[in-house]
Amino acid sequence: MPYYHKMGQIPLKRHTQFRQPDGSLYQEELVSSYGFSGIYSNLYHINPPTKIKKVGKPQPFAPEKLEGYPLQPTHIKTSDMPITEGDFLQARRAMLFNSDCIISLAQPTKLSMDYFYKNGEADEMLYIHDGSGYLYSQFGKLRIKKGDYVVIPRTTVFKIEFDKGEQPRVLIVESFAPIETVSRYRNEMGQLLEHSPYCERDIHPPQEIVLEKEPKDTLVKVKKSGFLYEYIYGFSPLDVVGWDGCLYPYTLSIYDFEPITGRIHQPPPVHQTFQAGMGFVICSFVPRLFDYHPLSIPAPYNHSNIDSDEVLYYAEGEFMSRKGIDRGSFTVHPGGLPHGPHPGTMEASIGKEKTDEYAVMIDTFKPLFVAKSAVEFLDENYPYSWNE
Repeated sequence: MPYYHKMGQIPLKRHTQFRQPDGSLYQEELVSSYGFSGIYSNLYHINPPTKIKKVGKPQPFAPEKLEGYPLQPTHIKTSDMPITEGDFLQARRAMLFNSDCIISLAQPTKLSMDYFYKNGEADEMLYIHDGSGYLYSQFGKLRIKKGDYVVIPRTTVFKIEFDKGEQPRVLIVESFAPIETVSRYRNEMGQLLEHSPYCERDIHPPQEIVLEKEPKDTLVKVKKSGFLYEYIYGFSPLDVVGWDGCLYPYTLSIYDFEPITGRIHQPPPVHQTFQAGMGFVICSFVPRLFDYHPLSIPAPYNHSNIDSDEVLYYAEGEFMSRKGIDRGSFTVHPGGLPHGPHPGTMEASIGKEKTDEYAVMIDTFKPLFVAKSAVEFLDENYPYSWNE
């Protein structure tokens, strides 16, 4: 969990009178997880957050399954994926999904959003592959940049404005369970332990409150149950004068992840960065020293995932165990089939001292479906690439 944080103006005690300059009460809002038993924050609005002015018609917004896709190793080649008309929400294209998560990629042509967005049922984790900018939410202004994981708790009302001058490319993971720091890295108080590959100093909450007081019609699009619902409010959701708690969007850079190494090859759990209930885990592969046993083989061994599908998104560098992989490729190795290094890569890794690579791994514990929107990027020859 993120650490306790507070910003702006808040009363001395929660659930007590906190008055605006004109004598009216600020509107307190508890944003909580697991009912009232999980992490939460208290926000103080100028306007009632419940005051809807107009409800629009719902629009379908769910991935479609590619029917009849076989059980096989899969390579989704998105390095040359064309940029998509629209903003960060409109441009996202689903690649893989199951009942626990949706994995998408976005390369928007429009750098800013003229409305706000809220995922009403899933946390969103963004990996900023290219680009930089700001995320604006009721919690304030958050700087985002290349290499950042951006964790956005469900019901956060936000919009993103990317900086001009670079084409954004964003990996998006929607999770129907909360995305959390890894439990084995935390003590009983929730503090990250000494053996954790990152600490609280690496977690960055919003930097400043952005307050919009003036009345104005504002569109908020809410995603839930496979639809986008549109709501018009007579004020901006950025009407929060202050808040405190442990639930808020934050960034953690892949460049701040400190790798765990050993004398022999270390398994993927040492790279774990986030957990999402029993649904999946997210890991970070970063530059690191190779194994230092005199007979070590740095390349990973062949292995069978009997209970998970393994997704790797290749971000930067040369991935030692794969051939024919480009920047921005996805590989999917499903449970039920063994997988391992490509021919020649095991031998080639012997004697090497380090690797220079960045990749995001998503291991799901339910089978993934390939989305129809990924069809044009499928590499038909990949299942046979171990014969080369």
